[in-house]
Amino acid sequence: MKKTAVLVSMLIAIVLLAPIAPASAKSDEPDWWVDETSLPFEALEDAAPADQYWGVHTNAGYRIEVPENWNGDLIMWTHGYRGEDSRLFFNESEFPDGYRAWMLDQGYAWAASTYSKNSYNVATGVKDTHALSRRFNGIVGKPDNIYVAGYSMGGHIAAVSAETYGRTYSGAMPLCGVVGDFELFDYFLDLSLSGQQLALGASSFPVADDYLEATVPTIKDALGMNPDPASWFLFGDLPLTSAGEQYKQLLELRSGGDRPNFDEAFNYWNSIPSGTGLGNFLWEFGTGDGTVGGSPGVVISNDDVVYQLDLDPAISDDEANFNDSIARVSADPQGRKRGGLTNPPQVTGDLKMPVLTLHNLGDLFVPFHNEVAYAQDAADQGKSDLLVQRAIRGVSHCGFTSGEMIEGMSDLIAWAETGVRPEGDVVLDPAVVASENYGCAFTRSDDGGHTLATPCP
Repeated sequence: MKKTAVLVSMLIAIVLLAPIAPASAKSDEPDWWVDETSLPFEALEDAAPADQYWGVHTNAGYRIEVPENWNGDLIMWTHGYRGEDSRLFFNESEFPDGYRAWMLDQGYAWAASTYSKNSYNVATGVKDTHALSRRFNGIVGKPDNIYVAGYSMGGHIAAVSAETYGRTYSGAMPLCGVVGDFELFDYFLDLSLSGQQLALGASSFPVADDYLEATVPTIKDALGMNPDPASWFLFGDLPLTSAGEQYKQLLELRSGGDRPNFDEAFNYWNSIPSGTGLGNFLWEFGTGDGTVGGSPGVVISNDDVVYQLDLDPAISDDEANFNDSIARVSADPQGRKRGGLTNPPQVTGDLKMPVLTLHNLGDLFVPFHNEVAYAQDAADQGKSDLLVQRAIRGVSHCGFTSGEMIEGMSDLIAWAETGVRPEGDVVLDPAVVASENYGCAFTRSDDGGHTLATPCP
């Protein structure tokens, strides 16, 4: 891929991947409104003939498409975070290239909701998607089976749906999902505090209003993460200092453990430009106050984290000093005490149906650690037999190829129909995750995807 093509794809990603870090709780929500001009959509020219439906239901926009050769099954699509604006809308295309055509050609109907609220309103997405699945009955007819799948925040929605509506859905596919729920917000806290501590010798939370403009450049200089953009952009290694190397190792361990593809991911995510400068995208997530919409208090915590600066599990003197010195943050008792569909709902691992996930090893926006947390939750609930996870060699967030998506959904549906559990990757064994061929079994790069990923041996 040419440099210009990579740059364009990164800039598109920035537009789509607005920060989902904990933000200040809002006392007044905006007047959400459905942009009905975004609802109509055209048939695909190179796919099975189908009927398109759109409208508004329960204060949310919807799209439904049913092929003429409908096989009786329905796939619900749950979209990701779309910012804080009051406008509720559909993107021109909701799916990766080829995925919508595959659904129609295979006879599957699909439906998607704008949800009746934006922001990080997972509970709303869960309820509105379920309501639309019921609305489908009146417009088209009752499906034989309903599956739910979605990206990012939509993966969080799909995972919660799998635990909440066991009588509605037959299977779920959370993609690049926030399936570790509060673990993601803790990770954003780690990004900020560990960078401060290693670079400045002190750390604090919350940060000052001018953190990005006044403090982050100093941190990046001390870590060797503020290179001359004229000589480096994405394609070279950062000139890390010794403290920078420790930060990189800490970030790898906190984002999912020692694994292939992390070096490329570190360069990639720390090169993405933002409104405050080159490579500041991840640092922006340290500017929140620890609350999230619908929560009565601070939801983030690092009070029980033992940070490590190298791969040796023994705690060195440097690590002991680091752990003694770094600022500690405790969640408010009511902040994480969730029940039912309060926002944000927890993913407990109490699965009611087959669930198959995909996650890029190099995703540092919603990191692979979410899958580790999800696997542990399912194991604690005695539901590991209902969870299959697949690691993909990619560095972007939700940058799956259509082949990976189609294979995953095909295998999930076959599992639900036959009871035969498909293959997946081991997630809870660090030695397996660290092996040189990890992530190769289900990565499909034949169509040019995952250009920046480490090739499989």
